[in-house]
Amino acid sequence: MESELGNINWIAVIVGTVVAFLVGWLWYSPKLFGTGWAAGSGVELGSAQSMPVFAMVSQLVALFLLALVIGITATFEHLITAIIAILAAACFTMSAGAFVKKSGYALGVDFGYIVVAGVVMIICQGIF
Repeated sequence: MESELGNINWIAVIVGTVVAFLVGWLWYSPKLFGTGWAAGSGVELGSAQSMPVFAMVSQLVALFLLALVIGITATFEHLITAIIAILAAACFTMSAGAFVKKSGYALGVDFGYIVVAGVVMIICQGIF
């Protein structure tokens, strides 16, 4: 495990986490998919001051962990493992949303965000 973590490109992991988080702000904003997602999720879009802190911290932790998995797979040149991990995370997110009866649109937005976040993280591994 130490050799797995020792060879990780930490800059790519951190940049991938931050960029994916920022993409999420845009993704779920009214400028892109936020309005339809909120309607299909049964929530109201609020101001930056009213954002749920626990949800935002949890999102950041999840993105970091996904970026770390992608960093480990990049170290060992196992891109298919990263793709499977991204799709698994996206399916879990979509499944959880389906249990709370989100609309198909909201489920697609959630699924798409995880896939886009994973692609951003893979690109960061290639750049840095």
